[in-house]
Amino acid sequence: MSRIVVKIGSNVITRNDGTLDVTRMSALVDQVAELHRAGHQVIMVSSGAVAAGRNEVTPSHRLDTVSERQLFSAVGQAKLINRYYELFRDHGMTCGQVLTTKEGFGSRTHYLNQRHCMEVMLGQNVIPVINENDTVSVTELMFTDNDELSGLVASMMDADMLVILSNIDGIYDGNPSLPESKVIRTVEPSVSDLSDVVVAGKSTFGRGGMLTKCRIALKVAAEGIEVVIANGKREDILIDVVSGSDVVCTRIVAGERVNGVRKWIAHSRDFVKGIVRVNQGARDSLTDPSKASSLLPVGVTGVEGSFEKGDLVGIQDADGTLIGIGCSEYPSLVLAGIAGEKGHRPAIHYDYLYLENI
Repeated sequence: MSRIVVKIGSNVITRNDGTLDVTRMSALVDQVAELHRAGHQVIMVSSGAVAAGRNEVTPSHRLDTVSERQLFSAVGQAKLINRYYELFRDHGMTCGQVLTTKEGFGSRTHYLNQRHCMEVMLGQNVIPVINENDTVSVTELMFTDNDELSGLVASMMDADMLVILSNIDGIYDGNPSLPESKVIRTVEPSVSDLSDVVVAGKSTFGRGGMLTKCRIALKVAAEGIEVVIANGKREDILIDVVSGSDVVCTRIVAGERVNGVRKWIAHSRDFVKGIVRVNQGARDSLTDPSKASSLLPVGVTGVEGSFEKGDLVGIQDADGTLIGIGCSEYPSLVLAGIAGEKGHRPAIHYDYLYLENI
């Protein structure tokens, strides 16, 4: 049995006029149901609520972007989950809705509560259908798009595979509109950046583009989760991807498995409460791949911001480069007071430290 997170983009289940493509939704649910019957646990992260709501209601006057998104998502989310519920019911299966916000991943308690909810659902053979709660999100606190949300969910749920379904076949080695461009079929764990080959651009109904997908995919794969970017409009695409068939798509090979706490920290850059600056010796020790090192106060040269014990902090070297994120073992005032001193317990323990790819 494997655990699979499937992200369904707006352009996969939305027609050109903005209405839901029920035929495509039905085909995807059929595939999820088949995977479920084969023993796989499937978690869906589905876009489409805002697009669905936009077709259902016409504002009586001009609204700002946030208000319009809240209105459309409130109406569209009801329509979207109701359709999924009916489609799964035809298979004798039950789905459940999980709405979340970016803030819900910043607190370790909220993070664990969300994970527990989804674990309970999976344990009772309920398919979680997850989406951002756009009715309460505001611009600066929104996910980049549901690609980011799906990466967080895959990491949180310790998935074996993340499948990102879009309306193209994968990552191309050039502009997808040019005939000479080809799909990159495999990306090895050693690759940390694909920006030189990816053409920036956003989809019609979604917020993200291929650059976002690549950034999220590489980060998730580096945590030990295989990532596949594929065309959600291809017939039986999920079955082919999971079975390992030679279907046209991009597979990002999983790196070494990362433990759960570090996975949470890896995706929490937006929630750091302060900065801890370190000297060259501490930097060299932390980034040495041959050993596991905690950050000791003796290597700290400065503390910025106000934080408590257990809060997330960024770790910067003398040049201001972010080299990692970790949970501080001290409040900011205490750590500032012992910075540069020997004989103290670690400022950030190795088990609660995530290093950036630098």
